[in-house]
Amino acid sequence: MDRNLALEFVRVTEAAAIASSRLLGRGDPNAADQAATTAMRNGFNRISMNATVVIGEGERDEAPMLFIGEQVGTGEGPEVDLALDPLECTNSVAYGRPNAISVVAMTRRGHFLHAPDTYMEKVAVGPEAAGLIDLNKTPEENIRALAEAKGVDVDEITVAILDRERHEPLIAQVRKLGCRIHLIPDGDVSAAIATAIPSASVDILLGIGGAPEGVLAAAALRCIGGDMQGRLTFRNVKERERAIGMGMKDPDAIMDIEQLAGSEDVMLAATGITDGDLLRGVKFRKGGCVTESIMMRSRSGAIRFMRTEHNFKKLETLYFEN
Repeated sequence: MDRNLALEFVRVTEAAAIASSRLLGRGDPNAADQAATTAMRNGFNRISMNATVVIGEGERDEAPMLFIGEQVGTGEGPEVDLALDPLECTNSVAYGRPNAISVVAMTRRGHFLHAPDTYMEKVAVGPEAAGLIDLNKTPEENIRALAEAKGVDVDEITVAILDRERHEPLIAQVRKLGCRIHLIPDGDVSAAIATAIPSASVDILLGIGGAPEGVLAAAALRCIGGDMQGRLTFRNVKERERAIGMGMKDPDAIMDIEQLAGSEDVMLAATGITDGDLLRGVKFRKGGCVTESIMMRSRSGAIRFMRTEHNFKKLETLYFEN
């Protein structure tokens, strides 16, 4: 794949981040999601590619979405699959909370898991513990394996967990071990990626979150040498049947990072919307704003952080047209 596409995708996530950040704290998650989605779709359709959305926003949101199976791009150029979320952590923008990002991952056709909009049990770590994690093991066993690989005591490990009632038993186990806990109000993509960024303050992600977000996290960790496993957690029979209909032969199986994001040529771009574990959010100033983005590619293993100053008078308005 042309590495220049990664920079094109940064422009797209920047546009989605700026569009949605204008609605920060207004209490309208659907409007924020629609703004990000419109900007992202308009951006994609200016890129020379024949792309299919295989991981989209899913069916839970009521706002217009980039849906699974949607074709984007000019129709000319490389054939690629996209995993994306124009606004990950919708409520974080609507209610002024941290960790909202706009994110896109791309790979060759057929190499991302086609995950239904259900939940996924996850464990994600950075490169030090690659190959050592296993969802068949207890949280304690995975944490101890990570601590040994990092050469630190267990009480020096920081565990990221979504702040949900379903995680109360997990949180109790982790507290008993003496680990630090970083509770995430919404969304876990940033925290999963942060496990592989040395400057971040997260060592391991544990718990149950969205399956589409799991594929995005796996794509990022694939780029930078981290590791992840996931196992779908269905809420009802309909969700299980949909997974089977999407081609999953064993919907209850534990999937490793290669099954989640299998290509050796994966690219990912993300832009912060609100301040979070991985990126700073959009900062407005007179006549423009400043964004912070991350760009990564598995082929090179490079991680690029980008600070961009935008002038609203010159910013391409096509991204933001309805």
